Amino acid sequence: MNKAFTKEPEGDDDDDDGGGLPPLPAGGKNYMTPAGHTALRTELLQLIDEERPKIVEIVHWAASNGDRSENGDYIYGKKRLREIDRRIRFLTKRLDIAEVADPSAHHGSDQIFFGATVTYANSKGEERTITIKGIDEVDHLAGEVSWISPIARALVKAREGDEVTLMTPGGAETLEVLEVKYPKPGN
Repeated sequence: MNKAFTKEPEGDDDDDDGGGLPPLPAGGKNYMTPAGHTALRTELLQLIDEERPKIVEIVHWAASNGDRSENGDYIYGKKRLREIDRRIRFLTKRLDIAEVADPSAHHGSDQIFFGATVTYANSKGEERTITIKGIDEVDHLAGEVSWISPIARALVKAREGDEVTLMTPGGAETLEVLEVKYPKPGN
């Protein structure tokens, strides 16, 4: 079948959602730790220098085999190439607007800013520790939250010993800040 008569999902090439990451706030900055910036830059370079050339080579080889409409290597390769290109565009945009903020600059401070590791207790006495990081670098399983998350917004600028109010779907919850830590400079 002629490619002109096949239908591909609309917006597939222009969808720069970055894999389900939340959008940045309007007019907001894309804060990142130095380690997060390095990780995204490494991923971008790996995609450009290694993965994309391999897939291009596979697609070129598959295209030389003839009938492309039933060629799985060609079809999968083209799809994977679109995914890689989409991720490259996303990473390039995010890195272009990145504002690298080194949390070690606040080492020794008891006030909460970007990059802080905060231990807090809720009204039931349950303790939890979180680290405030950039949108593109958080790992929720490791106790990291984005600086635009409701918990981070509630905690920012508070100090050890302060009580803050977090608005939750179940109503307002009072949290007590128990400890604030930052990495040592040079770590």
